[in-house]
Parts: sequence; C-alpha cells; structure tokens
Amino acid sequence: MLLRQDRALLALDIALDVAFHAGRGGEVTGAAEIAERLGLLRRGIEPVLQGLVRAGLFESLRGPHGGYRLARGPRDIRVDEVLAVTVDEDRAPTPAGRLAAAVTAPLWQELDALLTERLAALTLDDLLKRAQKAGLKRPNAEALHFVI
Repeated sequence: MLLRQDRALLALDIALDVAFHAGRGGEVTGAAEIAERLGLLRRGIEPVLQGLVRAGLFESLRGPHGGYRLARGPRDIRVDEVLAVTVDEDRAPTPAGRLAAAVTAPLWQELDALLTERLAALTLDDLLKRAQKAGLKRPNAEALHFVI
C-alpha cells in the first residue's frame, strides 16, 4: 500500500474537508466548493471524488443542491480506506536481482505492513480532533436548531 504521496494526500484532504465542513446534519458539499477551499481546480479533484464514491466512502447527490457527503460517520471511515482509493497495485515494481529480492523487497513489505497497520487505526474523526487541537473551528458544527 505504500502510496503515491500526491494522490494519497489529495484523497485524504478531500475526505477531511468534507467531514470538516459538514454540519451535524451531514450537509452536502459541491465539488467546486471543495476545490476552492483546497486551492485546486475542480477537474483535478473529480477523479478522486468519483473514486471515493465508488469505494462507498462518499455519497454523490445530483440536482441543484447536489454534491458530496460522507456515506458513513467520520468515526466509521478509516484513513486506510480513504488512501486505498488512490493505490494502484499495478505500479508495484518487481525486485531486480537477488539482493533486492532478499533485502529491499522484504524491507518494503515490512514498511508497508507497518504503514497499513497505523493507517487502519486512524479515522476521519481522529483527524477532526487534530484539527480542533490545532485551533480550527468547524463552520457548521455548532449550529443546532430546537423547536419547542
């Protein structure tokens, strides 16, 4: 699972952005809004958004108020699931030579297992808590409406 950092971070940034900006009702965020907040072009993030939908992590809603929202709660979405959207297993190189097969390939597998274990232990909720500790305020998290 060792990752291409650019795509992996983009998927994680998108998932965290949607979780961070969704209120208690899980409001929908459009691709243009996500791209603007991340300082990216919409067409650059759409393939990742589609991958997140195909993986069952996001729901895509059509219509004038359409967009994306988390398919499950932040506590139920693990970081490794988000990053797996960007992993291209076909890119894994085969070891070249006896030394690589005996030393570097097993080392890479060991590092991959450690990374996978660590990422599986983190959820989007853990990252939201890190954002809170960093002093970031969720825009819609405080909005509660009561009718008596």
